[in-house]
Amino acid sequence: MQELIHNYATRLTQALAMDAMHQVPVLAAALRDAWGAGRSVFLCGNGGSAGNAVHLANDMLYGVGLNNRRGGLKVEALSANTAVLTCLANDIGYDQIYSEQLRVKAEAGDVLVVLSGSGNSANVVKALETGNRLGMTTFAILAFDGGRCKTLAHHPIHFAIDDMQIAEDLQLMIGHICMQWLYANPVSGVVPTRSSGVVQ
Repeated sequence: MQELIHNYATRLTQALAMDAMHQVPVLAAALRDAWGAGRSVFLCGNGGSAGNAVHLANDMLYGVGLNNRRGGLKVEALSANTAVLTCLANDIGYDQIYSEQLRVKAEAGDVLVVLSGSGNSANVVKALETGNRLGMTTFAILAFDGGRCKTLAHHPIHFAIDDMQIAEDLQLMIGHICMQWLYANPVSGVVPTRSSGVVQ
């Protein structure tokens, strides 16, 4: 077990040193711009990445806004509503569970963040295609070879690692880094409600 812990920590540390981390400020800036403009942010993924999308939507809605009266971002995890997901999967196909939601809800200037290990799942590929067509700003946090999402996203954040658990850790870590930066750097016009405090 100690060897596994050491090896896991080493792989995660090595991933955090990759050039992909240079794209994190770009994502943070896009989220801040959306916040200031009142635009929406949408997240999606499959499996553990779907869970991460829900987790990060909570952080961006609540945690980001702890430092001001305006509150956090207008954000939604497209993986959160099981009634919508099962309806769309049953009626029009699992590959369209995210793209159809974007078609109805998203507008030009909104932000889409896709979370995926392989970057090849049909539903996140179609989400990026739809997001691009709608004029959204699109990001994808990816691992392995990046798959199709690497070429579709305006801003791929690609870690060339062959480890799904590390990939999912990185999704959350990037989200948490953005959350803490947004908390500390609210948009213009946001009035702080406390001078310091712990981001929860």
